[in-house]
Amino acid sequence: MILFQLALPQAAHADEWRDKQYWLADYGITEAWKTSQGEGVKVAVIDTGIDTSHPDLAGAVTGGADVSGAGDPAGARGLGVNPEHGTLVATLLAGRGHTAEADKGGDKEEDKEKDKDKEAEEYSGPGNGPDGIMGVAPKAEVLSVSAWIGGSNPGGIPIDDQLPNAVRWAVDSGAKVINMSLGSSSTSWPESWDEAFLYAEQNDVVIVAAAGNRGIGMTQVGAPATIPGVLTVAGLDRQGRASWDSSSEGISIGVAAPAENLVGGLPGGPSRYAEWSGTSAAAPLVSGVAALIRSAYPELTAAQVINRIITTAKDSGAPGRDTLYGYGIVDAAAALNADVPAVAGNPLGTIEEWIRIHRRGEAPAAEAPAPAPGQSLPDIPEPKVPEAADPRAGNDPLPAGLVLGFGGLILLVGAGGAVAVLRVKRSGRAGTPDAEPAAENEVREDDLDHPATPASQR
Repeated sequence: MILFQLALPQAAHADEWRDKQYWLADYGITEAWKTSQGEGVKVAVIDTGIDTSHPDLAGAVTGGADVSGAGDPAGARGLGVNPEHGTLVATLLAGRGHTAEADKGGDKEEDKEKDKDKEAEEYSGPGNGPDGIMGVAPKAEVLSVSAWIGGSNPGGIPIDDQLPNAVRWAVDSGAKVINMSLGSSSTSWPESWDEAFLYAEQNDVVIVAAAGNRGIGMTQVGAPATIPGVLTVAGLDRQGRASWDSSSEGISIGVAAPAENLVGGLPGGPSRYAEWSGTSAAAPLVSGVAALIRSAYPELTAAQVINRIITTAKDSGAPGRDTLYGYGIVDAAAALNADVPAVAGNPLGTIEEWIRIHRRGEAPAAEAPAPAPGQSLPDIPEPKVPEAADPRAGNDPLPAGLVLGFGGLILLVGAGGAVAVLRVKRSGRAGTPDAEPAAENEVREDDLDHPATPASQR
């Protein structure tokens, strides 16, 4: 595992959730903060919506939209099967922490305010305070784009329209990085997505996508992580090895990042958090690194930003690029500070060239083309979903996968990153019990356009 010294001064006080964020030091993020914290960069989170009232996101979410027709117009409310997902992603990417309200047994509000102000004065680290989740890019601006993911969308807009509309809105709203912690069981994508991803490419936007998780049956990377030019993120376990459950495999993987034993913020009240796993969580860590680079070097193109990330990654697994780690393990400090020669084009390819070859047939393909949209799908097994234990209200489960059925494609927010919540905590409660595994959840046929069957039939 890559180990770095903590760059910024330690806070006078830190809560248990801040203490759990091992990736900040281990993957060079605290060192990278000496150069940049994401100032002036907008990052769009295309997900299930973000709870903008979360204390760790105060001041971070500066705009948003809903593309489902069923959500908050500003993307500020969770939607679908897994409404918590977007808030978890956003806090890992751009959480700013907070200063806790002191609770020392006194009842006077003025005493609590004095303690809070004193703690804020003593804190000298990044973000807004020593407690809660600190994102990789704590000074970046977040744009929340909510989509209806899973089940039947009451807004009536199909997912194959929602996602390209979300990409276009993000580009038009000034996003320089787009995070997509979602994925599919198919390597192909609807033709309706082509123009939106081309639009992002032509407007110099970095798109980061999750690779998918074996734990819910995603043994190979699926779209949008297979789209040329997209930076696909695989997952690592706590020891820095390719995760078995919380990652997948594929030739489009660009880089690997932590995907196990992570923590993030949940909606529903102040100081409420969860431990979770999956490439849904790994992707925003890399999106955060992209934001740091774009802030420090605004003159760099999206292709050059991606090149810095993959060129400075620590090689792991088979020498050179492989299907588990891509170019290697992300190193935020090296990505910010190393001397990296400029490149003219995106080393991960371009959607423009792919369209020219595969859609228009203007030249022979250099490799076997992706399966055509509408093909029969790989089957997905029923996921085993752990439940979060809520010390106040009992079980508060966070589903492992978000399923989006739309004709020939099944999307999973959590296939791009299955969310396995192990603990939930509310403020004012000490000692959170470990969650007990839930019984295997059945993927209902009415939730999918195609019922799930074992992955062995792929």
